Amino acid sequence: MAQPHTWRRRVRCLFLAWGVGLGAVPVIAKDVWSSVTPGAVVLFRHALAPGGGDPAGFQLNDCATQRNLSVEGRAQARRIGEAFRRRGIAVGTVWTSQWCRTRETADLAFPGKRTDQVLFNSFFNTPEREPAQTRAALDLLASWRGSGVVVVVTHQVNITALTGIVPNSGEGVVLAPWGPGLKVLGRITP
Repeated sequence: MAQPHTWRRRVRCLFLAWGVGLGAVPVIAKDVWSSVTPGAVVLFRHALAPGGGDPAGFQLNDCATQRNLSVEGRAQARRIGEAFRRRGIAVGTVWTSQWCRTRETADLAFPGKRTDQVLFNSFFNTPEREPAQTRAALDLLASWRGSGVVVVVTHQVNITALTGIVPNSGEGVVLAPWGPGLKVLGRITP
């Protein structure tokens, strides 16, 4: 069997050291929502934004040049926030990448709570950034000690690098502190 590329070996070692297995089957709680308790982390892929990647020449500070949420995506983002409110889940912090589709998802789901966090920016077009950025993001998530739940709205590539899971648009992956890192508890789709 062929060996994975060097960066893949390094990333796999990183995940194992942090308690998150690349491609591992997550431990699924019977009712995953019941595990979204204070101290938990929920990584959401931004809501539905048709297409893949970004158009050539996109600019981070110009939403008109990016792939953005559709009408259905905006409704999906509102449902994410409603699912948390209906269950009485306190959201302490909401971090997003600097892409318009992640910001809009967060703003519609959790109005007034969003803070940009560059560690969750997409590295789809710059895969060489993946190992260092993923390690720094894991460090940040594992060290978070705020009140309530931390929600991160980011991109598929980031969530896959962090958890080994390929989420659908608007899908969340629930993580909990585990040793020095994080453990995957399951997936939620409001």
